[in-house]
Amino acid sequence: MNKKKLVFSGVQPTGNLHLGNYLGAIKNFVDLNNEVKNECIFCVVDLHAITVKQNPKELRNNILETVATFIASGIDPIKSIIFNQSKVPAHAEGAWILSCIARMGWLNRMTQFKEKAGKDREKASVGLYSYPVLMAADILLYDATHVPVGDDQKQHLELCRDIAQKFNNDFEKENFLQVPEPLIQKHFSRIMSLKDGSKKMSKSEISDFSRINLTDDKDQIINKIKKAKTDPLPMPKTVLELEERLEAKNLIGIYASLTNSNIEKSVESFIGKNFSEFKEKLSEVLVDKIEPISLEIKKLLNDQTYLNNILQVGAEKANSIASKKIQNIKEIVGF
Repeated sequence: MNKKKLVFSGVQPTGNLHLGNYLGAIKNFVDLNNEVKNECIFCVVDLHAITVKQNPKELRNNILETVATFIASGIDPIKSIIFNQSKVPAHAEGAWILSCIARMGWLNRMTQFKEKAGKDREKASVGLYSYPVLMAADILLYDATHVPVGDDQKQHLELCRDIAQKFNNDFEKENFLQVPEPLIQKHFSRIMSLKDGSKKMSKSEISDFSRINLTDDKDQIINKIKKAKTDPLPMPKTVLELEERLEAKNLIGIYASLTNSNIEKSVESFIGKNFSEFKEKLSEVLVDKIEPISLEIKKLLNDQTYLNNILQVGAEKANSIASKKIQNIKEIVGF
């Protein structure tokens, strides 16, 4: 018999969420939300967002757009808690206390900081360096049992587990901080650029044709897939062929994820066909899935009072859980 899961996950309010965000995270959130036994907490992590410079007005808009995307994609704000991190003070308090538990050596091993900071690490913010500790606080404040993670977040969840175990050991409080388990997506989830199969799909790429935005309409989706980079070879006959054909692998992976299939079955479905036929079918599947989300996002963004109310109610629910946990943490450390 499956035990109840308490699932926590966060999304940065970067604005202009795209297919990579949907297939890499949000689609999975919807599935988790729909499982009767799960309790889910979905956090718009605005404190994480300011580790790099933000335009305040854009940040506020992006927070609402993220909430609209959650709801438009199928997350139920009554069944699940949706809130923004900055409205629950325990996150910042917890991050400071846990940063006194975490070790420098642990943070120095975080590869994502090295990637995000680039060559000139001396100019990166302290927040960007230490944000995995804030991520740990986000999770541990709610006694989350499970956290959905992609390839780029596995290391951060391991850090969270290490911090929880060290806190429990240091203060001789066995199992006080719940050590969370990862939820690894079963389907293809790393979505790459439509222009370069070696780069991750990103809103920061200059060409809008490199990505499918969740606000794109039918014509934009069809046009982008039509112009998506492929190679001159016919559709592959085996999965092995895809290892050297990155753009083909990406498009077939997108099709597999959207149809809840796998790469092997998707390859078999198109043996002997040319890429133009495959692209037509992929466009149909994308339009069928993304167009309703796009229309609903635009509709929801016209009702900001509704979105703000969801955040307020969610923050109250989250605060009632996190405030108790942080109080217990403070008592344990001697405050």
